[in-house]
Formats: sequence, C-alpha cells, structure tokens
Amino acid sequence: MTGLSRRGFSFGLPALAAAGAALPSTGLAQAPAAAGRSVDQLPLAQISIGRFKVTALSDGYVDMPYEYFPGRSAAEVEALAKAQFSVRAGGVRFMFNQYLIEDGRSRILIDAGPGGTIGQSGKLPAGLGALGLDRGGIDAVIVTHMHQDHIGGLVAGGQANFAKAEIYVDRRELAHWTDPATRSASPAYLQNGIKLAGEVARLYPKVQAIDGEREIVPGVSIVDLAGHTPGHIGVRIADADQSLIMAGDMLFPVVHPAGLNVNFLFEQDRPAAQAMRRRFFQRAAGEGALIAATHMPFPGLGRVVAEQGQYRWLPAAWAFQD
Repeated sequence: MTGLSRRGFSFGLPALAAAGAALPSTGLAQAPAAAGRSVDQLPLAQISIGRFKVTALSDGYVDMPYEYFPGRSAAEVEALAKAQFSVRAGGVRFMFNQYLIEDGRSRILIDAGPGGTIGQSGKLPAGLGALGLDRGGIDAVIVTHMHQDHIGGLVAGGQANFAKAEIYVDRRELAHWTDPATRSASPAYLQNGIKLAGEVARLYPKVQAIDGEREIVPGVSIVDLAGHTPGHIGVRIADADQSLIMAGDMLFPVVHPAGLNVNFLFEQDRPAAQAMRRRFFQRAAGEGALIAATHMPFPGLGRVVAEQGQYRWLPAAWAFQD
C-alpha cells in the first residue's frame, strides 16, 4: 500500500461527468453454487474503471420494517414499495453490497458487511472465495461509517477477520462511536453497533483514523459525505477519464432519491442527513455521476437523474457494454 496523500477534492464529486458515458469494459461473473445453495446466493458483478477492476459482492440482505423511515408513515413506505414491485412482508429489502477494488497492486474492500450479525448475511467470505481470495488477501478496508451492517464482518466471531489489512475510518466517526458518552446517550437499537465499533478499535489497534478528503492510493480517494453519521464518507475511484463514487448510505431503496425529506431510523442528526442528500443528489444528477450504493438492489450501480423537479434512481446499464 502506498502512503496517504493530502490531495483533496471539492465536495468529493469533481470530474464525474465522465462517468455519464457507458462503461468501457464490463461483464458479469456469477459464482458457482455451493452445495445446497442456489446460484443467486453468491452474486458477483465486475466492471472496469480505467486500470481498476471493481467487483460488486454481497454479504446478504435484511428487510427493514416500513416504520423505519422517518418522514413517511409505514403505510406510505409500503405503498411506495408496492408501486415499485418490491414489497416484502418484512419491510424494505436492504442489500449489503460490498465493493472490491483492484489495480494489480492493491486489493481494497469498501466495508465488510454485517458478517452474520443482521438478517441473512455473512456471505462475503464465500464471495471472495469465488474470486480465489480470502480475507487475508485484502490489503485495505475502507469503512464508510461504523453502523453495524458495515463493520460486523470486520469482527464477527470476536476476531480480526481482516488481520493483514489496513483499516481506514474517518476520525470523527471513530471518535463518536467509541465515546462512552455516545453509548450512554444512544437508544437500544444502536447498542449492538456501538459494541462492534469498540471491538474494531480493540482488535485493530493500528486502525487509520483519517481526516478529510484524500487519496488512499493513487486514484482511490475519500469523499466527505457526513450527515448520515458524523463521519460518513464515500470513496471515489478515477482513472483514464472514468470514475465511480461508492456512496455508502446516501441512498436507501424505495424511498430515495425522490424522498429528500425521508430519513432512516438510525440517523441521529436528521437535518444534517437531509442537507447532505440534497447536495449530493443535485450534484450527482447534474454530472451524471456513476454511483455504487450499499443498500440498493444488487449490484447497486446507477445514477441519480432529475425529471420534472424530482429525482429518481436509474440503474446503470452496466453489463456487457462494448
């Protein structure tokens, strides 16, 4: 891994207009079925961004109750899901999409999924195995934020599952979730995540607490998207006039991007989350930015488009492009 650079990016979305073009080299890779499993339990999708190969993997999914979206009633969210033909008995289906970035020198994973701590999850190691990798082959893990569904895989089973990797977390994020005052002031539904954040700090004593927008390796940069959590970040990869921004929890299925005033239960500073989404959606739509979103339907690739004063999610035509 190369050292950190302090080169920043204005708002984290510069030069993304180039991402509006069709991807230059893309393809679909489907993992072989394990015994007793259907093939779609281990989805893989690969695209190229310049010299980078990006593989979308999935740690699984969970259905979030319809009442978990402040700004809309449960009945309204369920009606939206029905209109989108995505209604589930348990609520809105959240995928746990992870993204592996490779440039021939480094392997960087964006988030580690819940690792079996939430819903039907824990499939990431098998997905890596389908690529001929294990967790020991990952050079770095960039944590977009320290909610349970993004860090559980780092410490599932009470051990450092990516022991050889450098772990990068925004300094504000690490400080917030490991502060005893946060634990004492937080509701019960955040306590498991807070415990896991403490485990990350304990099991990865050399965790890299990073400040601001900077490069991790050439072409892989941190984007400040604080709001959903105090140190929520995205990751932008760029090469050869192509780019992709991995936006973490800036979008949730069914409600976003149209519902600018819709939050998620786990967001403590709801006005800050709404303000960042407004800025992000406006900029992303204006520049045709290609986005990878953790919880959108697999592989989570798409764009925010503006139509008649409203935003909508347009899944990317990513597969088998010439």
